[in-house]
Amino acid sequence: MRDPYSILGIARSASDAEVKKAFRKLAKAYHPDQNKDDPKAKEKFAEVNAAYEILGDKAKRAQFDRGEIDAEGKPRFQGFDGFSGAGAGRGQHGGFDFRRSGAGAGFDPQDFFSDLFGEAMRNAGRTAGAGRGRTHHPRGEDVKADITVTLEEAVHGGKRRINFTTGREVEVNLPKGVSDGKTIRLRGLGEPSPFGGEPGDVLLTVHVAPHPQFRVEGKNLRLRLPVPLADAVLGAKVRVPTLDGAVSMTIPPMSSGGKSFRLRGKGIPQKDGPGDLIVTLDIILPDAADPALDALMRKWREAASAKS
Repeated sequence: MRDPYSILGIARSASDAEVKKAFRKLAKAYHPDQNKDDPKAKEKFAEVNAAYEILGDKAKRAQFDRGEIDAEGKPRFQGFDGFSGAGAGRGQHGGFDFRRSGAGAGFDPQDFFSDLFGEAMRNAGRTAGAGRGRTHHPRGEDVKADITVTLEEAVHGGKRRINFTTGREVEVNLPKGVSDGKTIRLRGLGEPSPFGGEPGDVLLTVHVAPHPQFRVEGKNLRLRLPVPLADAVLGAKVRVPTLDGAVSMTIPPMSSGGKSFRLRGKGIPQKDGPGDLIVTLDIILPDAADPALDALMRKWREAASAKS
């Protein structure tokens, strides 16, 4: 096989990203499905695939650059000079002859070369026989995507249809209790492999949109509840919204604005138990002037001034 660098059309100094980019470009160009009328396309496609098997693997690329393996991934060994002794270990062609080397029982030539060449020798049989048996096809690229969900969807889960940049539209099941920034892996929904391998995955990052009423604090929720002045002064039962629907809450008489109440278990459900809903009162004054209210307020102010 030709030099894999020349097959992919890249320099030996090319980065891993440049190797992958060149491979993907040529793989798409020579894919048999895209070149049904070109009998040579299949051969070129296989050549590109074989070149990427070497250069797309950091370990194999390093071994090829050092000259330890050839363009087919096979180890290079030509015999070894420098062995002492009256040629006792030399074969008739100058290579090392294990039959005359004096190696004792239990000596394994494969282990000998494995110690010298490491993984290159141990994987040689699989690499050299890739064309005869099952080959490993590179999987497709993973795709990153984002989705913005409501607070209710994040808490209760649900289904959403999403259009990906790959052109696919799928229905996604959102798990209950998903948090902001959580990444969900959707297996097999990424880029297809140009070589017939497994498709990549979609890495879906979840963003929880701000809620118009609730503010998230860990697993607790905060809510500012507007109440009329009369309810704050006299006390009342009011309806409070929660993620599971409105509930009743009692405001005691003479409740000041800014006073907070805690509704246990009405926050965000989590494995260690649900959080709480903290309700803070915002007192609403009448829209228009009320003479009776004005008179009452003047009386209260005079009484407060007299006490001070």
